Amino acid sequence: MPTITLSGIAKSYGSGEYAVKNLDLVVEDGAFMCLLGPSGCGKTTTLRMIAGLEQPTAGTIAVGDRVLDSVEQGLYVPPEKRQMGLVFQNYALWPHLTVRGNTEFGLRMRKVPAAERRSRAEAALAMVHVDDAMDRYPSQLSGGQQQRVALARMLAVSPSVLLLDEPLSNLDARLRLEMRAELKRIHEETGATIVFVTHDQMEAMTMATDVAVMDQGLLQQMASPMEMYRRPANRFVAEFVGSPPMNLVPVPAQGTAGMAGSLLRHIGDRAACVPATVGMRPEAIRFGRPPAAAWSEEAQVEAVLPAGSSWTLRLRILDTELFALTYTPVEVAPGGSVTCWIEPENLHLFDGSGARMAAWDMASAR
Repeated sequence: MPTITLSGIAKSYGSGEYAVKNLDLVVEDGAFMCLLGPSGCGKTTTLRMIAGLEQPTAGTIAVGDRVLDSVEQGLYVPPEKRQMGLVFQNYALWPHLTVRGNTEFGLRMRKVPAAERRSRAEAALAMVHVDDAMDRYPSQLSGGQQQRVALARMLAVSPSVLLLDEPLSNLDARLRLEMRAELKRIHEETGATIVFVTHDQMEAMTMATDVAVMDQGLLQQMASPMEMYRRPANRFVAEFVGSPPMNLVPVPAQGTAGMAGSLLRHIGDRAACVPATVGMRPEAIRFGRPPAAAWSEEAQVEAVLPAGSSWTLRLRILDTELFALTYTPVEVAPGGSVTCWIEPENLHLFDGSGARMAAWDMASAR
């Protein structure tokens, strides 16, 4: 499947407000692309435009050299001619058809011969590990099994692009974990291009080869999961990607007191200009004796929140409340104090517009 290219895509429903604004996005052949963002950010609308269920108000959608949508040219290719498979959030299984019947449905609509339909349906069901339930009806299946059948129905027609609209949101935590592993395995085995919509940053981080974060119809950043985690392009991405979310310390225009002052004194001349916000991820905060180059302060422990394999600490450093995450038990009770520190390369600086100060990344690496 050639590269999917969205150029200048916009979508308005006539109210004057845009669900998607001036979107430029490239999905490479064989990529597992996650569209990530909060509810109402435009990610599902984008997916539906790629599928052909929605037509853009402006812009062009192309697959390789083939244009699927072009407002300028007045061109629109209907969904059934795009060679794409779509899995909805609510599974959309026919209640009166068996698992086999549901899986064969798309093939039947394409008038595939019966013997081939049967063979392809069985192969798809085996791929998602529900081939032992072929003669059951959807009402006799668990939520995870129904999701697998919906996925098998899409795989049976051998689409070159798989479009998934929050397919795991209705599953419990254990089934979500299983299906994340299953989808990653299917991607590796089939080599298909996958575009996956989710609001769950954990799903995006664990499955995707590329992540596109959206907010209010605008693309905020597109990068690999680890690049986005390590170098968020702006404050929105920094807060949205990561759990617990990044600690953000505002730097007042006047005065250098408190936590902000402590950080600015440490940053010193290495920053090209004074940041408006300094961020630090909870898991980057360490405890005990600091290295020479690290920023450090004494912290008051306000709460210790154990989670089995990790501990989250709510700290107060000078005038600021922060959260720290550690995988090593900290022998301190609420009300006690502890020295915490962070390496310069783990500080994230943002300017007044919320954009990342890239010059700091180079300075802190020296």
